[in-house]
Amino acid sequence: MHRRIAWFVALFMTGTLPGLFVGEKVSASKQSGLPHQATAGQPASRTHERTERFDRDPDWDRSNNESVERRTIRQDFGFSLTAHAGGMRGEMGGFITPVAEPAYYAKKLPAKTFKDPLSASGTLACTGQAFHALICFFNAGTLNEWRTPNTIALRISGRGDVFYAWLEYATQTWRAGGDDPQGFPTAKDPKTGRQRLKGFASKGVIHRWTLTYDPQANNGHGVVTATIDGVKAVCHLADGHKEDGAEFNRFGLLNVMKSADTGGEVWLDDITVNGQAEAFDQDPGWEGFQNRRKYETTIVRPRFDFGFRPTNFAGGAKAGELGGVIYRGDCRYPERMAFYGDRLNDLTLEKPLRAAGKVCLKRGVSDSSILIGFFHSKDSTRVQQSQASGIPKSFLGISTDGPSREGFHVAPIYRVNGDRQGYASGKLPRIHPDGKAHDWTLEYAPTAAGGKGQITVTLDKQSVTLVLADGHKAAGSRFDRFGLITTWIDGNGQTIYFDDLKYTWKQE
Repeated sequence: MHRRIAWFVALFMTGTLPGLFVGEKVSASKQSGLPHQATAGQPASRTHERTERFDRDPDWDRSNNESVERRTIRQDFGFSLTAHAGGMRGEMGGFITPVAEPAYYAKKLPAKTFKDPLSASGTLACTGQAFHALICFFNAGTLNEWRTPNTIALRISGRGDVFYAWLEYATQTWRAGGDDPQGFPTAKDPKTGRQRLKGFASKGVIHRWTLTYDPQANNGHGVVTATIDGVKAVCHLADGHKEDGAEFNRFGLLNVMKSADTGGEVWLDDITVNGQAEAFDQDPGWEGFQNRRKYETTIVRPRFDFGFRPTNFAGGAKAGELGGVIYRGDCRYPERMAFYGDRLNDLTLEKPLRAAGKVCLKRGVSDSSILIGFFHSKDSTRVQQSQASGIPKSFLGISTDGPSREGFHVAPIYRVNGDRQGYASGKLPRIHPDGKAHDWTLEYAPTAAGGKGQITVTLDKQSVTLVLADGHKAAGSRFDRFGLITTWIDGNGQTIYFDDLKYTWKQE
């Protein structure tokens, strides 16, 4: 269910920290040659930094960064005097569309947490051939992206004459988990040895489903269980996830909040939530939010929409910053790779590289990555026959990555000549898509680690260091831009902003 990219999160927040740069800051678009303070094992060297506060459009170099597409979205679900899901007239459901903006129809609940047992059941009819929706416990105050924090969900997706279902949850810190194994399994595939997913018939069939959470199961770690027509899926909460905490105050039908996609009809009836039955023979008065409307959205994968913006999310002194909506790229197609970066003198791995700034992650869908750092305007955007690596050639910088089980984290990564690459692992600084501003730094020290070279990234006060592997520095690389660039393996997107950037533009 989750495609992990072989790289990790980038350090982004702007704001110069003591000891990173020596000398006074300069105004936007000005250049300065500043002696860098010597560190252990590294002699002092003269570097040239540039400061960009985005008080005005800096007119950076760009490619495919603003390929916006508008899509008309229809949401039309809630209480209905129909009978698709069985029984007498009266049920909930209708046409639901996956899109970035949240929409739901749900019953208000007294606040519950991972310490409380939860249960729901009912009937289900899927009359649409393409849909993607969540039948779930959730928190109406934290709807922003998928995987959605504070959720326990039965996820259903229509694929023609059948639909598939998965079981998942997410904590209040955006760490998520899924089925063991993925989805509702049947027999193993004799060729691959993998569990096949069971497809449930869509047309003309009414299914009975259950969704429960037991906080005492799994040695007290908690277990989510679901059934469809007696077929069971089980999801054990991962270590530490129950301790992260979650709070649920709604149960109902919620759209999947990724990017705009095809919608379809889903119907539910005879629902029981935590022991209380809802027959829907009359309007139950559940809460609807953006569930009956038509509108246009520009969050359409893989159409990028980033660059200079006259906003102020990342916390600069004045309006103006760098950012927007960025998806993972796809190196097989030239139009699906994008960048927005400042022009630099040619830089190499033989001399230091540094950058710093502020960052704000507004929205982050799971299985997404954003790269900020040093890259090459040609090498980093060359079309490739396959997506063998997610890291662009000739890149050194930071990745903000969204692996489902860990939420969103920040890490140093690089790729040099000969396709040699590296990414940090282990305990990494974590960032939440909560709109808060952070400080970040990036420093490449070529003489560190016995001359191998190393990259250190700091998010606020937490840092992580990546040592280049043997021979990687000697393989060499070249950089002529600094800024945002897409990955080479496609995936979901993030809405992110940077400000008050300071970065190397020339080496001596």
